[in-house]
Amino acid sequence: MIRKLAVVGGGAMGEALLAAAIAQDVCNAKAITVGEPVASRRAHLRETHGVGVDVDNEKVVADADVAILAVKPQQVQEALPPLQAALSQDALVISIMAGVPLSTIGSLLNHRRLVRAMPSILATIGEAATVWTASAETTAEQRAQAQALFQAAGLELAVPDEHYLDMATAVNGSGPGFVFLLLEALIDGAVRVGLPRDTAAALIIQTVKGSALMAQNQEQHLAELRNLVTSPGGTTAEGLQALEQGGVRAALQDAVMAAYRRSQELAAPETDGH
Repeated sequence: MIRKLAVVGGGAMGEALLAAAIAQDVCNAKAITVGEPVASRRAHLRETHGVGVDVDNEKVVADADVAILAVKPQQVQEALPPLQAALSQDALVISIMAGVPLSTIGSLLNHRRLVRAMPSILATIGEAATVWTASAETTAEQRAQAQALFQAAGLELAVPDEHYLDMATAVNGSGPGFVFLLLEALIDGAVRVGLPRDTAAALIIQTVKGSALMAQNQEQHLAELRNLVTSPGGTTAEGLQALEQGGVRAALQDAVMAAYRRSQELAAPETDGH
Protein backbone atom coordinates (compact mmCIF):
# COMPACT_ATOMS: atom_id res chain seq x y z
CA MET A 1 0.00 0.00 0.00
CA ILE A 2 1.15 3.55 -0.72
CA ARG A 3 1.74 5.41 2.55
CA LYS A 4 1.19 8.93 1.20
CA LEU A 5 0.12 9.77 -2.34
CA ALA A 6 0.35 13.24 -3.86
CA VAL A 7 -1.50 14.11 -7.07
CA VAL A 8 -0.38 17.29 -8.82
CA GLY A 9 -3.34 18.18 -11.03
CA GLY A 10 -6.91 17.35 -10.10
CA GLY A 11 -8.35 16.99 -13.60
CA ALA A 12 -10.10 13.96 -15.07
CA MET A 13 -7.03 11.72 -15.27
CA GLY A 14 -5.69 12.62 -11.83
CA GLU A 15 -9.11 11.96 -10.35
CA ALA A 16 -9.46 8.66 -12.23
CA LEU A 17 -6.20 7.30 -10.83
CA LEU A 18 -6.83 8.39 -7.26
CA ALA A 19 -10.35 6.94 -7.38
CA ALA A 20 -8.94 3.63 -8.64
CA ALA A 21 -6.28 3.64 -5.91
CA ILE A 22 -8.94 4.16 -3.24
CA ALA A 23 -11.34 1.57 -4.69
CA GLN A 24 -8.66 -1.13 -4.86
CA ASP A 25 -7.06 -0.32 -1.47
CA VAL A 26 -3.79 0.79 -3.03
CA CYS A 27 -3.95 3.93 -0.90
CA ASN A 28 -6.30 5.22 1.79
CA ALA A 29 -8.28 8.32 0.82
CA LYS A 30 -7.02 10.16 3.91
CA ALA A 31 -3.45 9.56 2.73
CA ILE A 32 -4.05 11.29 -0.62
CA THR A 33 -3.59 15.02 -1.22
CA VAL A 34 -4.37 16.73 -4.53
CA GLY A 35 -2.89 19.98 -5.78
CA GLU A 36 -5.53 21.79 -7.79
CA PRO A 37 -5.87 25.55 -8.55
CA VAL A 38 -9.61 25.55 -9.34
CA ALA A 39 -11.76 25.92 -6.23
CA SER A 40 -14.75 24.04 -7.63
CA ARG A 41 -12.54 21.07 -8.55
CA ARG A 42 -11.00 21.06 -5.07
CA ALA A 43 -14.45 20.99 -3.51
CA HIS A 44 -15.54 18.19 -5.84
CA LEU A 45 -12.50 16.03 -5.08
CA ARG A 46 -12.78 16.55 -1.34
CA GLU A 47 -16.53 15.85 -1.21
CA THR A 48 -16.55 12.96 -3.69
CA HIS A 49 -13.45 11.04 -2.62
CA GLY A 50 -12.62 12.28 0.87
CA VAL A 51 -9.08 13.30 -0.14
CA GLY A 52 -7.11 16.31 0.99
CA VAL A 53 -6.79 19.26 -1.38
CA ASP A 54 -4.53 22.30 -1.59
CA VAL A 55 -3.59 25.06 -4.02
CA ASP A 56 0.09 24.80 -3.07
CA ASN A 57 1.73 21.95 -4.98
CA GLU A 58 4.86 22.17 -2.86
CA LYS A 59 2.83 21.36 0.25
CA VAL A 60 1.09 18.57 -1.63
CA VAL A 61 4.28 16.68 -2.54
CA ALA A 62 6.05 17.25 0.79
CA ASP A 63 6.59 13.91 2.59
CA ALA A 64 4.85 11.95 -0.19
CA ASP A 65 6.36 8.60 -1.05
CA VAL A 66 4.58 8.61 -4.43
CA ALA A 67 3.73 11.74 -6.45
CA ILE A 68 1.63 11.64 -9.63
CA LEU A 69 2.19 14.44 -12.12
CA ALA A 70 -1.14 14.96 -13.88
CA VAL A 71 -0.77 18.50 -15.24
CA LYS A 72 -1.07 19.37 -18.91
CA PRO A 73 2.14 18.82 -20.94
CA GLN A 74 2.14 22.50 -21.87
CA GLN A 75 2.45 23.42 -18.17
CA VAL A 76 5.49 21.29 -17.41
CA GLN A 77 8.10 24.07 -17.54
CA GLU A 78 6.09 26.14 -15.08
CA ALA A 79 4.74 23.45 -12.76
CA LEU A 80 7.71 21.16 -12.10
CA PRO A 81 10.71 23.30 -10.98
CA PRO A 82 8.98 24.67 -7.84
CA LEU A 83 8.52 21.09 -6.59
CA GLN A 84 12.26 20.39 -6.36
CA ALA A 85 12.83 21.62 -2.82
CA ALA A 86 9.75 19.94 -1.33
CA LEU A 87 10.03 16.57 -3.07
CA SER A 88 11.94 13.86 -1.21
CA GLN A 89 14.78 12.36 -3.26
CA ASP A 90 13.52 8.92 -2.18
CA ALA A 91 10.01 9.54 -3.53
CA LEU A 92 8.68 7.87 -6.65
CA VAL A 93 7.44 10.36 -9.26
CA ILE A 94 4.88 9.04 -11.75
CA SER A 95 4.20 11.18 -14.80
CA ILE A 96 1.06 10.73 -16.90
CA MET A 97 1.80 13.80 -19.02
CA ALA A 98 1.53 12.93 -22.70
CA GLY A 99 4.70 13.36 -24.71
CA VAL A 100 6.97 14.56 -21.89
CA PRO A 101 10.10 12.35 -21.73
CA LEU A 102 11.77 11.09 -18.57
CA SER A 103 14.83 13.21 -19.31
CA THR A 104 12.77 16.43 -19.20
CA ILE A 105 10.98 15.43 -16.01
CA GLY A 106 14.23 14.42 -14.33
CA SER A 107 15.94 17.64 -15.35
CA LEU A 108 13.13 19.94 -14.23
CA LEU A 109 12.75 18.16 -10.88
CA ASN A 110 16.41 17.21 -10.37
CA HIS A 111 15.02 13.76 -9.61
CA ARG A 112 15.85 10.26 -10.79
CA ARG A 113 13.26 7.85 -9.40
CA LEU A 114 10.75 8.19 -12.19
CA VAL A 115 7.96 6.32 -13.91
CA ARG A 116 6.35 7.55 -17.10
CA ALA A 117 2.94 6.13 -17.93
CA MET A 118 0.13 6.49 -20.40
CA PRO A 119 -3.26 5.50 -18.95
CA SER A 120 -6.61 6.66 -20.32
CA ILE A 121 -9.91 8.07 -19.12
CA LEU A 122 -11.15 4.47 -18.89
CA ALA A 123 -9.32 4.34 -15.55
CA THR A 124 -12.47 6.04 -14.26
CA ILE A 125 -14.26 2.68 -14.49
CA GLY A 126 -11.23 0.48 -13.86
CA GLU A 127 -10.92 -0.54 -17.51
CA ALA A 128 -7.90 1.44 -18.71
CA ALA A 129 -4.91 -0.07 -20.45
CA THR A 130 -1.81 1.61 -19.02
CA VAL A 131 1.61 1.34 -20.66
CA TRP A 132 4.50 2.38 -18.42
CA THR A 133 8.25 2.38 -18.03
CA ALA A 134 10.60 3.18 -15.15
CA SER A 135 14.00 4.80 -14.83
CA ALA A 136 16.93 2.64 -13.78
CA GLU A 137 17.06 4.37 -10.38
CA THR A 138 13.58 3.25 -9.28
CA THR A 139 13.62 0.46 -6.70
CA ALA A 140 11.83 -2.88 -6.99
CA GLU A 141 9.41 -1.74 -4.29
CA GLN A 142 8.61 1.44 -6.22
CA ARG A 143 8.03 -0.50 -9.43
CA ALA A 144 5.63 -2.71 -7.49
CA GLN A 145 3.82 0.39 -6.20
CA ALA A 146 3.44 1.74 -9.73
CA GLN A 147 2.25 -1.62 -11.00
CA ALA A 148 -0.35 -1.88 -8.22
CA LEU A 149 -1.64 1.60 -9.01
CA PHE A 150 -2.01 0.86 -12.72
CA GLN A 151 -3.57 -2.56 -12.06
CA ALA A 152 -6.18 -0.79 -9.94
CA ALA A 153 -7.09 1.20 -13.05
CA GLY A 154 -7.27 -1.84 -15.37
CA LEU A 155 -4.67 -3.60 -17.51
CA GLU A 156 -1.00 -2.60 -17.12
CA LEU A 157 1.85 -3.28 -19.50
CA ALA A 158 5.45 -2.47 -18.58
CA VAL A 159 7.77 -1.70 -21.49
CA PRO A 160 11.59 -1.49 -21.48
CA ASP A 161 11.93 1.76 -23.40
CA GLU A 162 9.94 4.98 -23.24
CA HIS A 163 9.75 5.41 -27.00
CA TYR A 164 6.79 3.01 -26.78
CA LEU A 165 4.94 5.59 -24.68
CA ASP A 166 4.32 7.98 -27.58
CA MET A 167 2.97 5.04 -29.57
CA ALA A 168 0.75 4.01 -26.67
CA THR A 169 -0.55 7.56 -26.37
CA ALA A 170 -1.94 7.22 -29.88
CA VAL A 171 -3.63 3.92 -29.07
CA ASN A 172 -4.83 3.48 -25.48
CA GLY A 173 -4.61 7.19 -24.61
CA SER A 174 -6.47 8.62 -27.60
CA GLY A 175 -8.24 5.39 -28.51
CA PRO A 176 -11.35 5.92 -26.36
CA GLY A 177 -12.05 9.11 -28.30
CA PHE A 178 -11.88 7.18 -31.57
CA VAL A 179 -14.17 4.46 -30.21
CA PHE A 180 -16.70 6.97 -28.90
CA LEU A 181 -16.84 8.57 -32.35
CA LEU A 182 -17.45 5.14 -33.93
CA LEU A 183 -20.19 4.42 -31.42
CA GLU A 184 -21.80 7.76 -32.18
CA ALA A 185 -21.69 7.08 -35.92
CA LEU A 186 -23.14 3.57 -35.57
CA ILE A 187 -25.95 4.85 -33.37
CA ASP A 188 -26.73 7.60 -35.89
CA GLY A 189 -26.83 4.93 -38.60
CA ALA A 190 -29.26 2.82 -36.57
CA VAL A 191 -31.47 5.87 -36.07
CA ARG A 192 -31.27 6.56 -39.80
CA VAL A 193 -32.78 3.15 -40.58
CA GLY A 194 -35.62 3.81 -38.11
CA LEU A 195 -34.63 2.64 -34.61
CA PRO A 196 -35.45 4.91 -31.66
CA ARG A 197 -32.25 6.53 -30.39
CA ASP A 198 -32.35 4.95 -26.93
CA THR A 199 -32.88 1.50 -28.46
CA ALA A 200 -30.13 2.12 -31.01
CA ALA A 201 -27.70 3.23 -28.29
CA ALA A 202 -28.39 0.16 -26.13
CA LEU A 203 -27.95 -2.21 -29.08
CA ILE A 204 -24.78 -0.61 -30.44
CA ILE A 205 -23.01 -0.22 -27.10
CA GLN A 206 -23.73 -3.83 -26.11
CA THR A 207 -22.67 -5.06 -29.55
CA VAL A 208 -19.35 -3.25 -29.37
CA LYS A 209 -18.80 -4.40 -25.77
CA GLY A 210 -19.57 -8.02 -26.68
CA SER A 211 -17.38 -7.88 -29.78
CA ALA A 212 -14.44 -6.55 -27.74
CA LEU A 213 -14.90 -9.28 -25.12
CA MET A 214 -15.08 -11.97 -27.81
CA ALA A 215 -11.91 -10.64 -29.44
CA GLN A 216 -10.21 -10.61 -26.02
CA ASN A 217 -11.27 -14.13 -25.06
CA GLN A 218 -10.90 -15.97 -28.36
CA GLU A 219 -7.60 -17.09 -29.90
CA GLN A 220 -8.78 -16.61 -33.47
CA HIS A 221 -7.46 -13.78 -35.63
CA LEU A 222 -9.81 -10.82 -35.90
CA ALA A 223 -10.31 -11.57 -39.59
CA GLU A 224 -11.51 -15.06 -38.66
CA LEU A 225 -13.97 -13.64 -36.14
CA ARG A 226 -15.21 -11.22 -38.77
CA ASN A 227 -15.73 -14.08 -41.20
CA LEU A 228 -17.93 -15.85 -38.64
CA VAL A 229 -20.58 -13.18 -39.08
CA THR A 230 -20.06 -12.54 -42.80
CA SER A 231 -22.22 -14.76 -44.98
CA PRO A 232 -21.72 -14.64 -48.76
CA GLY A 233 -24.07 -12.07 -50.22
CA GLY A 234 -25.41 -11.23 -46.76
CA THR A 235 -26.07 -8.03 -44.86
CA THR A 236 -22.69 -7.95 -43.08
CA ALA A 237 -20.81 -8.43 -46.36
CA GLU A 238 -22.71 -5.52 -47.87
CA GLY A 239 -22.03 -3.30 -44.88
CA LEU A 240 -18.32 -4.19 -44.80
CA GLN A 241 -18.04 -3.34 -48.47
CA ALA A 242 -19.49 0.09 -47.74
CA LEU A 243 -16.96 0.60 -44.94
CA GLU A 244 -14.06 -0.35 -47.22
CA GLN A 245 -15.32 1.94 -49.98
CA GLY A 246 -15.60 4.74 -47.44
CA GLY A 247 -11.98 4.30 -46.43
CA VAL A 248 -12.78 3.56 -42.79
CA ARG A 249 -9.82 1.21 -42.33
CA ALA A 250 -7.34 3.76 -43.72
CA ALA A 251 -8.95 6.61 -41.79
CA LEU A 252 -8.53 4.76 -38.49
CA GLN A 253 -4.90 4.01 -39.26
CA ASP A 254 -4.39 7.68 -40.12
CA ALA A 255 -6.01 8.68 -36.82
CA VAL A 256 -3.48 6.62 -34.87
CA MET A 257 -0.60 8.07 -36.89
CA ALA A 258 -1.86 11.63 -36.38
CA ALA A 259 -2.17 11.11 -32.62
CA TYR A 260 1.34 9.62 -32.55
CA ARG A 261 2.81 12.62 -34.38
CA ARG A 262 1.06 14.99 -31.99
CA SER A 263 2.45 13.10 -29.01
CA GLN A 264 5.94 13.60 -30.43
CA GLU A 265 5.25 17.31 -30.98
CA LEU A 266 4.22 17.70 -27.33
CA ALA A 267 7.60 16.32 -26.33
CA ALA A 268 9.42 19.09 -28.20
CA PRO A 269 10.42 22.02 -25.92
CA GLU A 270 9.53 24.58 -28.55
CA THR A 271 5.91 23.48 -28.93
CA ASP A 272 3.26 26.00 -27.94
CA GLY A 273 0.74 23.21 -27.31
CA HIS A 274 -1.73 24.32 -29.98
